[in-house]
Amino acid sequence: MHFTVINHGLSVCNIDITGISISSIFLIGDANTIATTSAFDTPAESLVIGPFVQL
Repeated sequence: MHFTVINHGLSVCNIDITGISISSIFLIGDANTIATTSAFDTPAESLVIGPFVQL
């Protein structure tokens, strides 16, 4: 997937994060490339499903 985003006059005043996941990204600004990979080699009984960690 390729897409182009053009932000004119980006201004961030306040950010309120209520929860995060185990694998997440939080980005403000520009990024030329974001690449994600994953590998699952953990036993199913150690998988964390919830609750989310509060900041």
